[in-house]
Amino acid sequence: MTIKELDDKLNSPGFQDTENGDLFYNFFIYQYPAEREYDIRQQVQEFKANLIRPINYVDVLTLNLFEEFCTFLDQKRFLKHPSMLRYQLEKELSDPSKAQNTQDTLTRNAHSPEFVKYLHQRIIDHINIQDDYKRPYVFLYGIGSMYPYLRVNELLALYEDYNETGRYKLIVFYPGHREQNSFKLFGTLQDNHTYRATLLINE
Repeated sequence: MTIKELDDKLNSPGFQDTENGDLFYNFFIYQYPAEREYDIRQQVQEFKANLIRPINYVDVLTLNLFEEFCTFLDQKRFLKHPSMLRYQLEKELSDPSKAQNTQDTLTRNAHSPEFVKYLHQRIIDHINIQDDYKRPYVFLYGIGSMYPYLRVNELLALYEDYNETGRYKLIVFYPGHREQNSFKLFGTLQDNHTYRATLLINE
């Protein structure tokens, strides 16, 4: 699917209808070559700017997964430390031999119910805003920056318990491609599981 085709789909009243689609899975994946990552990040912001115009009145929540994870860790206390993020960074800087311990801690926190709840609350706070705008979409990007702490298939599986399928559609911008029933992040790192999501392709 080209950028123009995706833009047309996002502007389609039928696709904006959150109850139009799979009753169980409201996840959609848009794939692109990894070398286009920063072009796509800019395009995500252009989609958001175009959709909020008076012709659409669609307000999109854009979530950079890695930045959200950093914010989550920065707000999380660890023992006497007010920020787990800063504590982990300082620990690794002071003793690089502890880098694996830091990575294990980050991976554990990325898979934690607390982080999933944090993302869920970000989404719910957005779609619950009462004004004249529609809020059918959440754009999720920064997937590659989260490697190796959290893979998209893991996140979507963890999020299923919180998902409210009839209220919004989650559009995942994925720097990779599908081969048979699995996906390859950056075109090289193969996932072990298929995605319970709709792949945005030419229709």
